[in-house]
Amino acid sequence: MSKKSQTKSSKRPSGSPTAKKKTLKTRASSQTRSAKTQRTPASKSTASLAKAGSHKTASKQLNSSKSAPASSKSGLAEGHKAPAFRLLRDGGDVVTLADYAGQKLVLFFYPRADTPGCTREAIDFTRLASAFAAAGTAVLGISADPLKAQEKFRDKHSLGVALLSDEQHEMLEAYGAWGEKSMYGKTFLGILRTTILVGADGKVAKIWRNVRVDGHADAVLEAARSL
Repeated sequence: MSKKSQTKSSKRPSGSPTAKKKTLKTRASSQTRSAKTQRTPASKSTASLAKAGSHKTASKQLNSSKSAPASSKSGLAEGHKAPAFRLLRDGGDVVTLADYAGQKLVLFFYPRADTPGCTREAIDFTRLASAFAAAGTAVLGISADPLKAQEKFRDKHSLGVALLSDEQHEMLEAYGAWGEKSMYGKTFLGILRTTILVGADGKVAKIWRNVRVDGHADAVLEAARSL
């Protein structure tokens, strides 16, 4: 090795202050990057947890509102006086609660005319119309469909029960048949399939909420016969 090379290498030993400073700077920058990397996921995970928590809270609130009985919203319960109503029926005549004073009355509220479940329900009540009449009980079907839709529904399926149109939802709300529903993950307001049996004294004798169509009309007939 030449003298010049020896001189240069002796001036810059591996343990020189300059080398140490560079090493310290490198370590500090790498530690800073490491700290940032560690902090970032933590903040994201915290935000995710907070969001998930709020979502769970909202879900619980929604579920609690769904589980509440419809009678708590309308205030109507068995033993209460049936709310008065005045609506148009298929054919254009006006129907009121007073028209049925002194006799038993079945009110079945259905979501929409000419849909599968509502059609089966209306056909079942039509099938039993004479049996209800023998039991001194009138039967009315109610939905928010316009009068023309009700008449088309009646004619298509040869229905033998009166169909009332409550487009303003006044009777539906009074009888607790209007409220929050869910479908395909979305919530909305609509008709809750409900049936009310009113006694000859004008008081609510029995309420069926969240009705399942199969066998329902027969069960209502038995209840009417037992009054």
